[in-house]
Amino acid sequence: MTRTAVVICPGRGTYNKPELGYLHRHHGTRMEMFRGFDAIRAEAGQKSVTELDSASRFMVSTYSRGDVASPLIYAASLADAQALAEDIDVVAVTGNSMGWYIALAAAGALSPQDGFRVVNTMGTLMQEQLIGGQLVYPCIGDTWENDPARKAELLADVARINAAPDCDLALSIDLGGMLVLAGNETGLKAFEASQPTVQERFPMRLANHAAFHTALQTPVAAEGRARLPVSLFTQPDLPLIDGRGKIWWPGACDPQALWDYTLGHQVTESYDFTHAIQTAAREFAPDLFIVTGPGATLGGAVAQSLTLGNWRGMSDKAQFQALQAEDPFLISMGRDDQRALVTP
Repeated sequence: MTRTAVVICPGRGTYNKPELGYLHRHHGTRMEMFRGFDAIRAEAGQKSVTELDSASRFMVSTYSRGDVASPLIYAASLADAQALAEDIDVVAVTGNSMGWYIALAAAGALSPQDGFRVVNTMGTLMQEQLIGGQLVYPCIGDTWENDPARKAELLADVARINAAPDCDLALSIDLGGMLVLAGNETGLKAFEASQPTVQERFPMRLANHAAFHTALQTPVAAEGRARLPVSLFTQPDLPLIDGRGKIWWPGACDPQALWDYTLGHQVTESYDFTHAIQTAAREFAPDLFIVTGPGATLGGAVAQSLTLGNWRGMSDKAQFQALQAEDPFLISMGRDDQRALVTP
């Protein structure tokens, strides 16, 4: 029996020490595609993805860099999207932040090679300029119950700080039960000083992350548009859900508009991942939500987004866990136990 699925592609921060060797471990039959990616890296004088993936040692200082993490995540995620079992009918594709670029390729709006060019170019530009930074802070409690008043309070504090002299701070990603905030050092420090430490680790800075999805990235967006032509983009084969919750339908897309969004709004404005997942649930009602690898950290944000949207009557963590235990519908391919549920 066919199972319908929304495929969700991860962003930065998902290729960590446990993921070292992911391409070789899971995708030995796709080395020809990876060698094509290596050739693009060689043109720029960069170390190949296959060499990076097969290294004997993982160093955070290297693998957290945008020009290293982005191409590795792209290769792993796209290969996972291509490796699904034949009984899975993908009805839509979305992604988180950099995962939007991967989603474009997984849905056919970019070829695998051109998608890699986009990811490698933008990841390299972000790393070279490294404008601002990011931190993460929860906007719901441990039970995942919706708390709109707390979220509004946090966003009001962000707006207050952003209005202060020499401070830049904005919502970067609405990520389920987390707010990813981005800004300059003054703005980030002001938020860290204004909010209590929770769960013994938040607010948490993200290493080697620039102020993604804010106006601070305007120079990066401009350079990206200069280097990546509209001709790379085409009609998608599958519906795409972007960082505003907008659906790009096959046969009804303007490639120019897709290019404009991808290298414009998507770079310089907030990314609403929560809304993207809720749109996927409402509009496509899939049997499965499949999060491609590497890593499995995005699964929590997907689950929280669904509970915050009361999908299937879920409104807290316990209800999600009960439904997931009864019949798993959220599958993270970065987890070996779940990967086997959706691969041949």
